[in-house]
Amino acid sequence: MSKFPNQLAIVAVATTALVGLSVGLSERAKHGSAAHDDEVHAAADDAAMSHEASVEEVAEAPAEEPVTEEVAEAPVEEPVTEEVAEAPAEEPVTEEVAETTAEAPAEQPASDDVAQAGDDGPGQFDGGTSVPALFVGAAWAQEAASEGVIGDLAGISFGLGRDALPEEVAAWDIDIRPDGVGLPAGSGDVWTGEEVFIEKCSVCHGDFGEAVGRWPVLAGGWDSLTHEDPVKTIGSYWPYLSTVWDYVYRAMPYGEAQSLTPDEVYAITAYLLYVNNLVDDDFELSDENFAEVDLPNEGGFYLDDRAEGEIPAFSAEPCMENCKDSVEITMRATVLDVTPDDEEATVTEAAAETPATDEAPAEETAAEDAPADEAPAEEVAGDSGISTDPDLIAAGEGVFRQCRACHQVGEGAVNRVGPVLNGIVGSTPGTVEGFRYSGAMTEFGEAGNVWNAETLAGYLADPRGYMPGNKMSFAGLRSDEDIAAMLAYLASFE
Repeated sequence: MSKFPNQLAIVAVATTALVGLSVGLSERAKHGSAAHDDEVHAAADDAAMSHEASVEEVAEAPAEEPVTEEVAEAPVEEPVTEEVAEAPAEEPVTEEVAETTAEAPAEQPASDDVAQAGDDGPGQFDGGTSVPALFVGAAWAQEAASEGVIGDLAGISFGLGRDALPEEVAAWDIDIRPDGVGLPAGSGDVWTGEEVFIEKCSVCHGDFGEAVGRWPVLAGGWDSLTHEDPVKTIGSYWPYLSTVWDYVYRAMPYGEAQSLTPDEVYAITAYLLYVNNLVDDDFELSDENFAEVDLPNEGGFYLDDRAEGEIPAFSAEPCMENCKDSVEITMRATVLDVTPDDEEATVTEAAAETPATDEAPAEETAAEDAPADEAPAEEVAGDSGISTDPDLIAAGEGVFRQCRACHQVGEGAVNRVGPVLNGIVGSTPGTVEGFRYSGAMTEFGEAGNVWNAETLAGYLADPRGYMPGNKMSFAGLRSDEDIAAMLAYLASFE
């Protein structure tokens, strides 16, 4: 009775070991090599021998016959012995794996790597890198090192992509050189350009390139580059017309880049030249005459020569003593009024205020001495048939806001896209000094016409219809009230 439980425990341990060994070897055989097969067979033989010895020991125990009868009466325990005997059925799995390994000789070199892989599991190195990946990578590195291409991938092809088609290259190759190389065939005139510009560009840049809000100004700014606040436009700053064409074609209109046809770009570029007073209203730009157009500030740009000029000069050892034979002070800051003291500033302010105090009585005296029946100076404009009503003048100031993008009036006014309008009433058309007029405007003035109530009203109502061929692109004032107010406002500036 006392030996039977021990014998039963031995059988259970042997059975568990055999089953566990069979499962473990089956999993290992999936990643192992032929060397593992011998270990599997040896372990299986040892387990079988251990099992047979245990069964014989149980059968040769005569002193325990009552126990044997008890065991015989307990059929529940018999399947354990049969299950142990059937356990070696796991061996065919090992044989199948062995056959599979034998049929794949190309993987044999990996067995050495597996043996050295460590404890991360069969077929893997530290970090989870698979043995085949490391094997392939090592083979490529060894081949590349022998050919001297490590680092530059010379001769290595990944088999991706294809050669770009000619039309695909052409879609990207759209840059234009200053000499016109790269331009597509096409043409566009000023008036077509105005229509396209107003439709697609004026919402940001205004009808005449004067800009809306903080969008870029495209016209005007002449002779302003030397000022404290220069206006950099196509007519004042840009050096090459190719930059204008390329930018419009590549990036405009905003939000619809590259939607313009070449002919539309030629027309818009021609219009931009026109509003910058660089061409006449009958000008047509094309790929044939493109290189003939020169922008005013082309000479303001030159090749970067800092490598030959500034860099050598500032890289040399600086002179720290006896750099000049003599030093002469030519001016002092106080004389230049760079840093005036408080006393000088007070004197200057007092001097500036004194004339205003002295002139006021003179003006009052002149007003008192004037005859009561003499008309005010404002009525001089009335001789041309234009009202001098102060309220109408004030209304005209509001109407003139739509003209300020191109014209200036009052003290300090200068020519912009359009000429200065001071003293326009009673003057000869096309005679403002320094402004480049269209041929139509010049001929209108040479014909003996004068700007008066009749001629100005007709021109402001329909500039193109009244004077065909002139440069003014304004559509015209739509009401007689606005025209009357505009005339009164313009007549107030002599």
